[in-house]
Amino acid sequence: MYKYKKIGGNKMADKKNNRRNNRSNDDDFNPKFKKRKKVCPLCKDKNLVLDYKNPDQLKKFINERGKILPRRATGACAKHQRDITVAVKRCRQIAMLPYTQD
Repeated sequence: MYKYKKIGGNKMADKKNNRRNNRSNDDDFNPKFKKRKKVCPLCKDKNLVLDYKNPDQLKKFINERGKILPRRATGACAKHQRDITVAVKRCRQIAMLPYTQD
């Protein structure tokens, strides 16, 4: 069907193989050390109840500009991240937390 031999190959597969090969040369890569999985702070402490009327508690879940932090930053599970979002939005609505900070 094709007269000429394909020379280029699959670029995505080549990039993936290069990444795998470069790990052995990387000084920071250690196969024995794995990153620790973050544990949800609300699942860990069952007595901790998220309250939208407590802005001091919710300030842990927003950044200095007033944005809600993502799950990868807070370490919260999906269920509790939704609860955090609802609580922060309610707290903003009753003007206990600012929408933005200058």
